[in-house]
Amino acid sequence: MAGPRNKNELGPSGPRRRRPPRRTPEPGAPRGRPGVTGRTIAATVLDRVQRSGAYAAPTLDAELDRYPQLSERERALGTQLVYGTLRARGALYRAVSEHAAHGLPDKDTRVVAELLMAAQQILLLDRVPAFAAVNAAVAAVDTLRGPKMAGFVNAVLRRLAASGMRLDWAQAIRESAPVWLVQRLEQTVGTAETRSLLGIGASGAPHLPGPVVRLVAGRPVPQWLAGAAAGALSPRARRVQERKNPRRCPGHDEGAYVVQEEGAQVVALALGARSGERVLDACAGRGQKASLLSEQVGPEGELWACDVHPSKLSMLAEEFSRLRLPEPHTAAVDWAVGSGPVPGGFDRVLVDAPCTGVGTLRRRPEILLRLSERDPERLGRLAAAILRRASERARSGGRVVFAVCSVLPEESDRVVDQLGDLLEPVPFDAPELARHTEGVSRLRLLPEQHGTDGYFIASLRRR
Repeated sequence: MAGPRNKNELGPSGPRRRRPPRRTPEPGAPRGRPGVTGRTIAATVLDRVQRSGAYAAPTLDAELDRYPQLSERERALGTQLVYGTLRARGALYRAVSEHAAHGLPDKDTRVVAELLMAAQQILLLDRVPAFAAVNAAVAAVDTLRGPKMAGFVNAVLRRLAASGMRLDWAQAIRESAPVWLVQRLEQTVGTAETRSLLGIGASGAPHLPGPVVRLVAGRPVPQWLAGAAAGALSPRARRVQERKNPRRCPGHDEGAYVVQEEGAQVVALALGARSGERVLDACAGRGQKASLLSEQVGPEGELWACDVHPSKLSMLAEEFSRLRLPEPHTAAVDWAVGSGPVPGGFDRVLVDAPCTGVGTLRRRPEILLRLSERDPERLGRLAAAILRRASERARSGGRVVFAVCSVLPEESDRVVDQLGDLLEPVPFDAPELARHTEGVSRLRLLPEQHGTDGYFIASLRRR
């Protein structure tokens, strides 16, 4: 990315008409694929996140997997640019806009991605000289959109670089989150936990937690996981220290483990499913929690897995096949309107309800792009409707666990409080979590306190 420094590169004046060379490979580009770097991959990911609502993590993983020969340095740069830009997007956007007299071309999400990535390098990072960040963005836009748009990008970024402005990571991340959300989080869990939920590390720099896997009972532990740190709550959790994709590691295809954040493991373990029981996972998604429940009920038990999206149930079937687990009964059910073909009489029911996902912001900062102030209350009402209908499938005296990956009251405590006519709180009945849940019926998981994403989990019994 670096090039010879020129005293005119960062002059205070307007656009420079000198056009950058076309398709010049950046440092780190693998042979045979000129121009493919961590930076170009990051731009592709950010474009898709903004334009089509894609999730950053799987999109980034897929792009990196396409280029296995890319150096670790470039992979790290791509990851930094994606997550740093998403976390500090609001502050970066405002800073760039100040130097664009007629505003930014918001409809061209790729150009905006190039501008914001370069702004991150200029305002928040020290590894790349400002002129190199400017040149890389201009060259990319020139190749994609031509000289006119490249001239605009050149002018805006050179003015930004010449301004001498710098941003503080912690402040930029905090200011990029909606004011209402920061206030509500601080009121609910305090300042320290709010910082962690937003992805601000202890030093003030961004913190992206490494992946976590769940060991499958009875399967050999792969050698690369033998020395992995155990989880703080889930006895099955192992924390992956290296920045690697566990789905590409030895043992995954053989079903030795499941890629699953530790808090999500706790949600499934909190149900306390026993061998031979009839269990319903009402909002099963792609099946990570359902696969743990399947291990617990065993071949003598009965597992139903439901979701509103049939496509997710197809992925669930693939996951169960990989893990060599018996496929559960499945049904595409919209619990907000009915229970479909799902029978009653279940011993235990898990309701991991749809929510804002603000408990996962440190891993999914793109959530902030789609979040509105009305969403917590709206999704809380939806969760209450789902919890009521799914709980009606439990037998009298049957156990129900309600969970959301949010810590906001509208989506957690208030939902449970609405269903007192049907459900009563009872202490958790979960042997694998006994020392963490003894005598309590509600649990809020937090990054500072537990090392997990943010969750709310409630233990209930059908009246």
